Amino acid sequence: MGTSDGMHHALFLCTGNSARSIMAEAILNRLGRGRIRAYSAGSHPKAHPHPLALEVLAERGYDTSGLRSKSWDEFAAAGAPRLDFILTVCDNAAGEACPVWPGQPLTAHWGVADPAAFEGPEREQRERFRCICLELEQRIERFAKLDIESLDRSSLEEIGKSDVNSTE
Repeated sequence: MGTSDGMHHALFLCTGNSARSIMAEAILNRLGRGRIRAYSAGSHPKAHPHPLALEVLAERGYDTSGLRSKSWDEFAAAGAPRLDFILTVCDNAAGEACPVWPGQPLTAHWGVADPAAFEGPEREQRERFRCICLELEQRIERFAKLDIESLDRSSLEEIGKSDVNSTE
């Protein structure tokens, strides 16, 4: 597992790759610095990341440069990074037929509510994005602290259980 330089690679999947998976990518790239490189993608990516996802990440000090919505096909193509972990963060993506990932990465589902689906005043929408960002931070912080070399699927799945502050 991992590359010759010791770096591991994780891919967060969601249908639209505009909110949850984008936030998870930015969070893990900071918390996993030097150990884990994160990416995100979607089965049916939107044209751009959700503006509130980028806003909330920026206000929490995350680097949002280079974040873009992209297809999961990019990560199944020749020349793509060798993935060690595939983490779905939405229920729709978890149920879809995924591409074949070379190298048999560990996979897990971390169901997270979709902040972009919330309808209401902008102030409440922003708060929903903040809550989801915090939930992802808590899960990813646990993930980044684990002994990556001995990690198994059940440990990875356990992180996705609803033992963190939920927004629902």
